[in-house]
Amino acid sequence: MRILLVSEDIPYPSMGGLAKHVLTLAKALIKAGHQVDLLGGDQHPIDVAGEEGQFGGRFFGELHGHLAGWKESKIGMYLPPKRPWIARRMARTILAYAANYDVIHYHGHFPNIAKYIPQHINFVQTRHDQGGDCVVNTRFRNDQMCTSLNPGDCAGCVAKQPNALQRAISATAVRTYRRDVAESFLRHKTIFVSDMLRRNFSKVAGDSEWGTVLHNFVDLDKLRSVLANNSTATDTDKQTLKLFFAGALFPHKGIVELLEKLVPVMPEHMVLAVVGSSPLENMLRKQYESKQVVFYGWRQPDEVLQLTIEADVVLVPSIWEEPCATTVFEGLLLGKPTFALERGGTPELKVYERYSGQLHLHKDIDSLVTELIQFRLKPVNFDELDEIGGVNQAIQNLLNIYQAPAGVSIS
Repeated sequence: MRILLVSEDIPYPSMGGLAKHVLTLAKALIKAGHQVDLLGGDQHPIDVAGEEGQFGGRFFGELHGHLAGWKESKIGMYLPPKRPWIARRMARTILAYAANYDVIHYHGHFPNIAKYIPQHINFVQTRHDQGGDCVVNTRFRNDQMCTSLNPGDCAGCVAKQPNALQRAISATAVRTYRRDVAESFLRHKTIFVSDMLRRNFSKVAGDSEWGTVLHNFVDLDKLRSVLANNSTATDTDKQTLKLFFAGALFPHKGIVELLEKLVPVMPEHMVLAVVGSSPLENMLRKQYESKQVVFYGWRQPDEVLQLTIEADVVLVPSIWEEPCATTVFEGLLLGKPTFALERGGTPELKVYERYSGQLHLHKDIDSLVTELIQFRLKPVNFDELDEIGGVNQAIQNLLNIYQAPAGVSIS
């Protein structure tokens, strides 16, 4: 098939999980014999992505307008025309390429974009975040999960103390946006990376056939290659227990609260590796860096994978509702005990455990830390990696979706 992948998250010098997901998919589809090109943003040339950006197809950096702020934070309200304007503009760019491809697969943060794609175009979008119902994509406010469904309450994410006018205009913007997203999901094929995302959208839009669920995936060939050069045998007699965290160093990822509660009680035999960066990195280094807490900053994917393999325990303490964390996937598939919070799409990933009890789920970081400081490695046996959770298996499901008739919702 001739496939055009689309994402405004590409390219950047250091890319997040969504961008890496798209590039992994592109390489796997090309390896499977398909023609794959990528339509990304005009914010950088593809060269800034280094080896990650060398996926084997053509890159068109023509998406623009998606970074426009419209001074919403300055005036303290969400503006009703903004998101339709951005989606319409991006759709026009996509449509300029549509005739050259059998399918267009969008991975981004503007789910309303499908409203502006004619139904005869074979268009698919994958939802990686909470952007279907939350205009800031995370449903996270005041360092806690946001559970409000009231559009007027959304004004609190753009103004500290919104007045009546700010609440009213923001509410109109959010209602318009959610209505457009609902129309988009019914107009074209939609994939959610967790059932949690689909359920959350149903809470604001009502029950309907909004789309289907396909979990994220990992590049198992790369995992096998790295594993071939590393021993993963569990050494239960060693003196040091290596803990591992990888992710952006933001409060919603739970790293701030984890360090605050773990470091004061961390046993001497534990060492925590922290991989990731953000504007908070320097502050966290000054406050917590030691022989037991090592900050690695941002690292290339292969380096992150290597550090994951070297770890004994993987930590994913996200406070927000993580849709489908790749770090959880990699921890489980590598056979690592993985500690996470029981929220978001993470509980759904228990089906990828390689042995019973591998995924340790907790209601909050307090209980996670309590179990962690008492945790001891135990010898476990598990089979060799098969294709479960891998990109090659995902491709088979995606091709079925690609080949389904255009202009219809799937469930």
